[in-house]
Amino acid sequence: MIIFAGRSNVGKSTLIFKLTGKKVKRGKRPGVTRKPVEIEWRGKKVVDLPGFGFMSGLPEHVQERIKDEIVHFIEDNADKIELAVLVVDGKASPEIIERWEKRGEIPIDVEFYQFLRELEIPTVVAVNKIDKVRNVERTIHFLAEKFGVPYSEIPETFVPISAKFGKNLEELKKLMEKKMRSKS
Repeated sequence: MIIFAGRSNVGKSTLIFKLTGKKVKRGKRPGVTRKPVEIEWRGKKVVDLPGFGFMSGLPEHVQERIKDEIVHFIEDNADKIELAVLVVDGKASPEIIERWEKRGEIPIDVEFYQFLRELEIPTVVAVNKIDKVRNVERTIHFLAEKFGVPYSEIPETFVPISAKFGKNLEELKKLMEKKMRSKS
């Protein structure tokens, strides 16, 4: 099983569509995917998880329940998950991370990455929307530092992509395959 996880509105569903050619429900506003959506691709189950964090028009308690359901889904299926693709918004994530840190909180993207690592799930971070990022290398180095990824492991962890425009998707596929081979 391959899971795609990340904050709301980072492009998980668009990325799945671009990688697999299979349509999954997607939209411009946060919170379109509210339950795990499963599709088959290359003989594997691919799961589009709901976004965590802000969801347009949903009360906070419902957003928290969805986040809890995501965590339980991952914990309950950890032994079946061959790979997690954590999708982050390359333009918005650095600002969001800094805002959370200023409030003395662990940023949700950072916490989620650490959660996947604690469960020993091989994880690739797809840094999406790079078409909107001025300095891609600086952004990836910033994220690596915040996620606690050593400099030497950046190429094995982070892939800058644009799901919307299909940029670097072959590199992402190669890294996904490499991570899945190393787990088996």
